[in-house]
Amino acid sequence: MKITQLLTEATIVLNLSATSKLQVLEELANQLDRAGKLTDKRAFTEAIMERESQSTTGIGDGIAIPHAKSVAVKLPAIAFGRSLDGVDFESLDGQPANLFFMIAATEGANDDHLEALSRLATFLMDDQFRTHILAAHSKQQVLQIVADKEASVEEPEATVKNTPTSTAQKKILAVTACPTGIAHTYMAAEKLKERAKELGISLKVETNGSSGVKNRLTAEDIAGADAIIVAADTKVEMSRFDGKPVIQTAVGKAIYETDSLLNRAVTKDAPTYRHIQSKDEADASETKGGFYKHLMNGVSNMLPFVVGGGILIAISFFWGINAGNPDSPEYNEFAAMLNTIGGGKAFFLMVPVLAGFIAMSIADRPGFAPGMIGGLIAITVTGVEEASGGSGFLGGLIAGFLAGYVTVLVKKAFSRLPDALEGLKPVLFYPVFAIAITGIIMMLVNPQLTKVYTAISTFLESLGGTNLILVGLLLGGMMAIDMGGPINKAAYTFGIAMLDAQNFNFMATVMAAGMVPPLGLAIATSLFKNKFTKPEREAGKTAYVLGACFITEGVIPFAAADPARVIPATVAGASVTGALVMLFDIGLRAPHGGIFVIGLVDGGVTSTMLYVLAILAGAFVTAFVAGALKKRIVA
Repeated sequence: MKITQLLTEATIVLNLSATSKLQVLEELANQLDRAGKLTDKRAFTEAIMERESQSTTGIGDGIAIPHAKSVAVKLPAIAFGRSLDGVDFESLDGQPANLFFMIAATEGANDDHLEALSRLATFLMDDQFRTHILAAHSKQQVLQIVADKEASVEEPEATVKNTPTSTAQKKILAVTACPTGIAHTYMAAEKLKERAKELGISLKVETNGSSGVKNRLTAEDIAGADAIIVAADTKVEMSRFDGKPVIQTAVGKAIYETDSLLNRAVTKDAPTYRHIQSKDEADASETKGGFYKHLMNGVSNMLPFVVGGGILIAISFFWGINAGNPDSPEYNEFAAMLNTIGGGKAFFLMVPVLAGFIAMSIADRPGFAPGMIGGLIAITVTGVEEASGGSGFLGGLIAGFLAGYVTVLVKKAFSRLPDALEGLKPVLFYPVFAIAITGIIMMLVNPQLTKVYTAISTFLESLGGTNLILVGLLLGGMMAIDMGGPINKAAYTFGIAMLDAQNFNFMATVMAAGMVPPLGLAIATSLFKNKFTKPEREAGKTAYVLGACFITEGVIPFAAADPARVIPATVAGASVTGALVMLFDIGLRAPHGGIFVIGLVDGGVTSTMLYVLAILAGAFVTAFVAGALKKRIVA
């Protein structure tokens, strides 16, 4: 797409009347609105202001590029305004701005639009181009200058990587990224490449823009680099730079202080970057191919739902174990709200979010929607009827990887479409086909996975007359092995069923055992700090609360990161607890509540103390087994 398809006479204000930054933003937004590019001018202006609050878009040299992606944008567009007197725009060089390009991108802007927007950003790095724009006498002349510049240069893809000169002695890498990934990302990359070429420096730049990561740095690139510049105002993947000299700075600095950054990189005037992840773990993630990376992307994005939802559920119990039930005398409206938010909403979204971000890690943004849909089917649908449990966490994992690789295949299948249809890929072809294929497969597979739940429940019910200690061992292990998945739910449902039969030992067993996994890992992070990363130690603090509240899912972040060591440890501890509860013949009538209902166990103070002892015994077994199995973190 040509820039002049986005910048038109209708979106140009040749002589701005504005005398302040806010007035400039409002005048250009008004121009876009009059040109029919917006559906809600106020919402778009708020999006522009939110972007400005993150960092100024006045990049210096008399240029400002306010920009935003918003649902209030009807059609992607560029508004241009000029002020010969200049306006204070809080620019990086402290000088007034004369040229203002306001970029309005739709929430679902396709690659063609984003490439055109980023191309304009790189043009503004050219002094001659800016001079011509500043001297233009008419709107038509502005458009002609842009068209001539566009015709004189190659597409960005052809110039992404600098060709090293024969005198290049240093190999420098760079990563650029801004919050919206539209303008500053590409301007910074262009300025770095331009100056590096002039200075004879071998440079490769990775851009993290709205259309995805371009010119990604490879492991070979990083291994051979003398230094790395990370000019970013948003999160980028940093673990890969472990052990390398890294200069971390704002994206605007790469535009305005380019020479200083390059000189620092050449002289290695930069601290050695140390990632919180150990070297052993980094090597392990490489040997596992992309699986580990994709899994961790899902888990890290799911974690806020687990923690936030779990804590809100726990708080709701302060008003009583049945405070969220409208039919209970304990009912409290505020407690019911917390329970609904935490359990009905946050926990409900947990598995779809896990699946969505796993798929997104595999297939970039096009994978997110089919991953979310697949995860939703995993927890809510059996065939075409809604079910209460579905295939849970296991189904979410399957849905995430399925959706990711299905989307990759769909993208490959449509890679040969004519260029004229390129813009339809991300908004039509990818979502329709990837969602349909993922959804159909999940609806066929999920009922079979869900049947496991029923089969295990039936099996457990048949064990009532056997050795109760062995049953306790089995139920305890089941509560820990899949962390809230079908096997865990089967054991829990069995405990509920036994409540109806007036057998309270089973409910006491499953609740105590379900508390052990997060409690055990929390204790392990306190006792064996050198075997857990800093984020894991922080998660351990939350796991104390989640475990105490009978939220087994609190152990998921640990298990997903290191299942081969964590799962055996949790199963061992939970099995011990289950066996001890049965041995002590402890009963509990409450179906949920963790620490809040321990005082309700049958048998008074003695039984309560034995119940606590059983939970602590299992938790410490888990902690010591995990501590013995896990490797020490190498700093």
